[in-house]
Amino acid sequence: MNTNTMTSRQLEIIAVAGKILSKSGVSGLTTKNLSKEMNFSESALYRHFKSKQDIIIALIEYLAENMDLRYEPISKMDLSADEKFRKLFESQFAHFKKYPYFVVSVFSDGLMEESGHINEVIEKIMKVKLKYLMPIVKVGQKEGVFTKDIAAEEIAHVVMGTFRLLMFKWKISNFSFDIEQVGGKSIDTLLTLITKK
Repeated sequence: MNTNTMTSRQLEIIAVAGKILSKSGVSGLTTKNLSKEMNFSESALYRHFKSKQDIIIALIEYLAENMDLRYEPISKMDLSADEKFRKLFESQFAHFKKYPYFVVSVFSDGLMEESGHINEVIEKIMKVKLKYLMPIVKVGQKEGVFTKDIAAEEIAHVVMGTFRLLMFKWKISNFSFDIEQVGGKSIDTLLTLITKK
């Protein structure tokens, strides 16, 4: 599904689906629960999506496309590698704060076991992130801003793993802390670790 052509109702459905996924996992995301939350019949859902899987896929694809749209302008800014690194993740945390249920739904219990197609779409999110993160790290290493003692790929994996853990902690705390503030500290920590001494 091309999320650029999604209707406002479809966007509303995937937002509510994300909320249910975040709270109850895949097992809680049923057409019955979704239609109840939306205040319309189950049959009305099928006018917008063919299946529960289609709803989940649309949600994850929306996240990937949204990330791509936010990251591209940052990648073209005339900034140093460490400044771009910071902007990239500040953008992500600002988005997380505004739409927590969209973003953390990819951490829902059982989602990755749901289907191969869903896994492919989740992988798309990781690829979008790497598409922008890897060039920043490589340029930073080339310019002597980031350490060359660790391969760029390994730096990217450590960075993505750190933020994945942070998002998981935010989810299980029921979004109880300020993700921009805590995320900003994580950015500082990672930059301290990867910046050339």
